[in-house]
Amino acid sequence: MKYVLAISASVLALGSSAFAQDFTQPATAGSVSLNSGFTPDPHTAQITSGGTISASNVGGNCRGWIANAPDYSVSYSAGNLFDLTIGVDSNSDTTLVINDPNGNWYCDDDGGEGLNPLISFSNPLSGRYDVWVGSYQSGEYASSTLSVSEIGEVAEHYDQPTVYGPDYSLPALYGSVSLNSGFAPDPYRVNVVSGGQFAASDVRSGCRGWVAGPPDFELSFSAGSLPLIISANSSSDTTLLINDPNGNWHCDDDGGNAGLNPALTFHNAMSGTYDIWIGSYRQGENANASLSISELYSE
Repeated sequence: MKYVLAISASVLALGSSAFAQDFTQPATAGSVSLNSGFTPDPHTAQITSGGTISASNVGGNCRGWIANAPDYSVSYSAGNLFDLTIGVDSNSDTTLVINDPNGNWYCDDDGGEGLNPLISFSNPLSGRYDVWVGSYQSGEYASSTLSVSEIGEVAEHYDQPTVYGPDYSLPALYGSVSLNSGFAPDPYRVNVVSGGQFAASDVRSGCRGWVAGPPDFELSFSAGSLPLIISANSSSDTTLLINDPNGNWHCDDDGGNAGLNPALTFHNAMSGTYDIWIGSYRQGENANASLSISELYSE
């Protein structure tokens, strides 16, 4: 563990009137609710840093490149004894942008150890802290560890390869499941957040939308005689990208049963691992979506 002994002097607090990223969008790497005194401390989350938008949009002295939607959201119930410290550890040069419960913006570049950012809140507010982890260099996306602590600790990040596009070897963001043909209930559903920083066309020409580096979900499937139907349902325009057990890429934009929803049907489904991404048609957009796995129908 790395210990923080003082509030970072490089933190810049900005008024709520600054031109802001969209903290109303769901956080792409998840969220957590923490009460003062939480354990374990620090609470950690794995984040891919970077984005296509300059952090200077938030404030002129903010550094790095960030996504439009938050990377992580912390709902915090404050006590009377502790500061709240949010920091990043990465093998790359990262930055930090936070929107606090009152709508104020805070930025940092190198306030932690080395090139890592850190922001500490004295007398922290209760409420939601939306967090963006930026990359200092435009076009760079790097693995990083976000820490939330009341005792000033920042967890060390263990070396992981930098993500350059959709990568089925990475752990799925929203989990995995093993299903045998004839599974019940059918459909099997899981909630995800669509979108990411990579174009789906990077892996196959003609694919649409923007996806994350890691898969959103991983399916281990034992096939039978029925088709395998994978689809998504959302109020936003979403897309679908799948890597099948043979390593082939499949994609769809509006092939579902309703509106702008995507769907893919494997009529002679193979047994094995299907890595699944739910994309957003528009760059920089993230939306709540329901992933459906079925042998009967698409969403």
